[in-house]
Amino acid sequence: MNAPVETPIGFLNLPKQQSLIAEEIKQRVDAVMRHCRFVMGPEVMELESRLASYAGAAECVGVSSGTDAIQIVLMAEGIGAGDAVFLPAFTYTATAEVPLVLGATPVFVDVDPATFQIDPASLRRRIADVRKAGRLRPRAVIGVDLFGQPAPWPELRAIADEGDLFLMADCAQAFGATLSGRRLGREAVATTLSFFPSKPLGAYGDAGGILTDDPARAELYRSLRTHGEGKTRYEVLRTGMNARLDTIQAAILLAKLDVFDMELGRRRVIADCYDAGLAGCVVPPARVADSESSWAIYSVLTRGAEDRATIQDRLKARGIASAIYYPRPLHLQPAYRASHDGSPLPVAEDLSQRILALPMHPELTDHDVGRVVAAVCA
Repeated sequence: MNAPVETPIGFLNLPKQQSLIAEEIKQRVDAVMRHCRFVMGPEVMELESRLASYAGAAECVGVSSGTDAIQIVLMAEGIGAGDAVFLPAFTYTATAEVPLVLGATPVFVDVDPATFQIDPASLRRRIADVRKAGRLRPRAVIGVDLFGQPAPWPELRAIADEGDLFLMADCAQAFGATLSGRRLGREAVATTLSFFPSKPLGAYGDAGGILTDDPARAELYRSLRTHGEGKTRYEVLRTGMNARLDTIQAAILLAKLDVFDMELGRRRVIADCYDAGLAGCVVPPARVADSESSWAIYSVLTRGAEDRATIQDRLKARGIASAIYYPRPLHLQPAYRASHDGSPLPVAEDLSQRILALPMHPELTDHDVGRVVAAVCA
């Protein structure tokens, strides 16, 4: 007798997620269709209020994407030519491209080999190197809450305070995560969010946000997202950009926010099951102390590139998706080679050869998780 054919396991399962809250989404979107305020409609302000309350921040400014959120924050600080912006080499390109777009220079920092977060010791060395060279002005540090876990915020705050550096949190992958019992969103002067569809709280298109406890900065962010306008539409106070959050995306996020905590709970159960099942086969991700991850991405470490390729092939043969975040650290990307000073960043380079992301979404069943574990450890 032939064995039953197993259903493929996707890296994400957005159709299943949508089916579970289809009626709530429909009601929210239908309301937008009735009032026709497609740009900066009431759902945008409602979402801003709920996101700020959820994170415990005083202010939230909805914007068009996580990348635009980073750009607005750095523009508000006047960061540009001659400025050095320190950030991890092991993250998504958006964090590094914005400083270059503004004329500043990204300075890449190595990461922790276990948690994959920015390494404070490497950051101190990189700041000292820049000061000694004298070519750039150290201006800002961007901490990235990679894969859903928090960056080492107490150390980053101490380093930023010592060096009089602006501190920003790129929380694109970690909305809903906690550190020391408090949800992320107030660890830096400003926290940028992404609601790209693959994120734990994802829209059905691009969307983002900025959290801050500084009302003056929040007012500036709102001006910059809307062409630099002042109190009225045709009062232009500064050079800004068109980075408004779409009302329909805000409506969808409001519906998804209602089930967000439940989904986070399921992600954490899945991560625990992966930890237990994969130990001894690959290296599960180390947990950041005194924190709870939102598990945007669950990445393990293999023995090397050849071992990783073998595991990926085995997963694919069994109908199980996987991905590599990230196959090349930023300082080795063609777009950033000219701005990098040539310093080796060995941990980021090693991780890129060994890391492998497994399916992680709340729609995974216990049977699905068992299939993934069995395939990896076969």
